[in-house]
Amino acid sequence: MHIRGDHTELVVGGRLDVRSAADARTVLHSAVDDGSGDLVLDLTGLDSWDATGLGVIMGAHRRAGRCGRRLVLRGVPPQMQRLLVATRLHRILAIEGGLAAESLPRV
Repeated sequence: MHIRGDHTELVVGGRLDVRSAADARTVLHSAVDDGSGDLVLDLTGLDSWDATGLGVIMGAHRRAGRCGRRLVLRGVPPQMQRLLVATRLHRILAIEGGLAAESLPRV
């Protein structure tokens, strides 16, 4: 996993999983604490995430809220969009541009 950027926009690539969670958490928390306004998390280069990685995202979301900020996800890959829908986290997290139609449940 690699994360680059600053306190307003971070680009995440590789895998966000149990092996990279501690490093990712440190970077995300620093970015939240050091900035103001929205923190955009660009996930276009993210290959996969597991439950631990998703927990890191949710922790950063909660921390941002406590700091008066908003965590905004950008470029969420389709398979990860489906996971957000299945866990209903798409209702909690801010997702730039919304979700692709194929990710949403059919009614």
